[in-house]
Amino acid sequence: MSIAEGDKAPGFSLPASGGRTVSLAAMQGRPFVLYFYPKADTSGCTKEACAFQEALPQFGALGLEVIGVSPDPIKPIEKFAAKYNLSFPLASDESRAAAEAYGVWVEKSMYGRKYMGIERSTFLVDGKGVVAKAWHKVKVEGHAAEVKAAAAGLK
Repeated sequence: MSIAEGDKAPGFSLPASGGRTVSLAAMQGRPFVLYFYPKADTSGCTKEACAFQEALPQFGALGLEVIGVSPDPIKPIEKFAAKYNLSFPLASDESRAAAEAYGVWVEKSMYGRKYMGIERSTFLVDGKGVVAKAWHKVKVEGHAAEVKAAAAGLK
């Protein structure tokens, strides 16, 4: 079951790059972008992360923080963040609890082989902890700009 617009954002607390911890509780009263990506330092995930990094000043001007989440252990996430100078938190969801809560840990298939993995998804959460907008099966190209446009409409 995936999370839709109007749903209360499920709680999470995850270790993140830069020795940080990110959690829904810590974001209370502040809108934010929570995006799930399959694997650190792969081409699509790098393009997506760099696009969000580039748009950080605009997100900041809107009062929004950006948090990226993958099932990778924290070490490869730290390397990924350092390699591309990603200043926003990239969180490790090794247990996949957050991914499952948001309905983005799904069965995928490649070359006829079925496996479980992250469905690239983004959630725009308002200051009340409600999902204002949800994107599933995200195409990386132009996505950060799309999220930014939606975020500009947040009350």
